[in-house]
Amino acid sequence: MNKRTRRLAAVLTAAAADLVLWVAASPIGNVDLVVDQGGTPLTVGPVLIAFASLATGFAAWGLLALLERFTARSGLIWTVVASAVLALSLTGPLAAETTAAMLVLMGMHVVTGAVLIAGLVRR
Repeated sequence: MNKRTRRLAAVLTAAAADLVLWVAASPIGNVDLVVDQGGTPLTVGPVLIAFASLATGFAAWGLLALLERFTARSGLIWTVVASAVLALSLTGPLAAETTAAMLVLMGMHVVTGAVLIAGLVRR
């Protein structure tokens, strides 16, 4: 499998894993994934999850490609940046309306980050 195919598979796998987690939590587990967005409740559903996962994955891939072009230690730099972004992203789910929703959303962030970090840089 070439590098481009492997990286595309990592991005798609991250999105698919998040959707599996959503199915387990929301339709099956009856967890309402609702986040307070400045006083307005936002229900996090499959379209938003897929879009966010794919957008994050392609942005991560793009940053890695740029770093590979212009730096010698692209994998290390990208991994540090990706880990920092993952840590910062975990503050978003803190606005969830329930503890269960917060934990599920944090799980989605961790799953996306783990799949992308492991899948995009691997040689």
